[in-house]
Amino acid sequence: MGAEQQTSRKRTFRKFTYRGVDLDQLLDLSSEQFMELVHARARRRFQRGLKRKPMGLIKKLRKAKKEAASDEKPATVKTHLRDMIIVPEMIGSVVGVYNGKVFNQVDIRAEMVGHYLGEFSISYKPVRHGRPGIGATHSSRFVPLK
Repeated sequence: MGAEQQTSRKRTFRKFTYRGVDLDQLLDLSSEQFMELVHARARRRFQRGLKRKPMGLIKKLRKAKKEAASDEKPATVKTHLRDMIIVPEMIGSVVGVYNGKVFNQVDIRAEMVGHYLGEFSISYKPVRHGRPGIGATHSSRFVPLK
C-alpha cells in the first residue's frame, strides 16, 4: 500500500510564467513583443534602442552558449554593465557582474527576467549591527606598546 500511495501522489512543480506568459513562449517572443511585457522603465530603455555595449554583451553570451557542450554550463562572460536588463535570451548563461571590486558569478535563471544584472551582485558589505569595534568602549582605548 505504501508503494501504491507514492505512485499516485507525484510532486507537481509550479510552472514559471512571466506576466502570464510561460517560459517556452517567452523564449519565442520578438524583442518588440517582450518590450510590451516589461515595466515602463525597461520599455523606455528598449524603445531608445540597445546601444553598443549591451549588444556586445548579448553577442558574447550567444557565442559562449554556442561553444559550450549541451550538457554543461557556458563559459562566464565578465561585464561591468550592472544596468543591463535581463532578457529571455540570456537564460542559462553565466555572467560575471562587477561590483566595484570583484566579478560575482551570476547564473541567469528564468525568474530573473526583467530585473537588472546589478540586483544579483551586491556592491556593499551589509552592516552588522551590535558588534563592538575599535573605540566602542573605554577599555578598547588601551593598546599595549609591546
